[in-house]
Amino acid sequence: MTTTTVVHLLRHGEVYNPEKLLYGRLPDFHLSDRGRQMAGLAADWFEGHDIAALFSSPLDRTQETAEPLQKKFDLPVTLDDRLIEATNHFEGMTLTRRSVRDPYVLSRLRNPFRPSWGEAYTEVVDRMVDVIKAVRRAAWGREAVCVSHQLPIWMARRAAERKRLWHRPDRRECNLASVTSLTFADQRLASVSYAEPAAALYGEGPTVPGA
Repeated sequence: MTTTTVVHLLRHGEVYNPEKLLYGRLPDFHLSDRGRQMAGLAADWFEGHDIAALFSSPLDRTQETAEPLQKKFDLPVTLDDRLIEATNHFEGMTLTRRSVRDPYVLSRLRNPFRPSWGEAYTEVVDRMVDVIKAVRRAAWGREAVCVSHQLPIWMARRAAERKRLWHRPDRRECNLASVTSLTFADQRLASVSYAEPAAALYGEGPTVPGA
């Protein structure tokens, strides 16, 4: 008999960020009111799923996104640093078209394939694969949710689909409060699927890559 286990990678909801900073791993960036609504819609999307384990990045916005799921399934939230946002040398900055004239910014854009402005894509994949394996063991034969960030989730998906890791950030399919689901037959990845439970709240505004 084959055992089916599903690991869902949930991106956090919208963050209150009126200054439009690239906040990365900075503390005290919390969900906006709309972000909390998104988290609620994501939790509703999991209604009827056999969720056995709930994991989260330690950052504020991911823990807040996990709260409705914690209440719905009455599960503890396990914080895991491997789910955290990627490091980024532009953290705390507001990047515009004029930013490329800044010598500091220019010096960090020399290699988009690694990328040179932050944590290497291969390093992000390694830690995401490690945590997904651990979560799969914890939820063996059932389902688990990991609340994380856009780039780590996108890297995990591209690695799972055996695609090259370098990419255009504006073409990531990993919107706010979206769910990327990895279904395993025993330890073999059987399928990858994607859903946007909070799509009705996206509106006209653009999402923030890498947030």
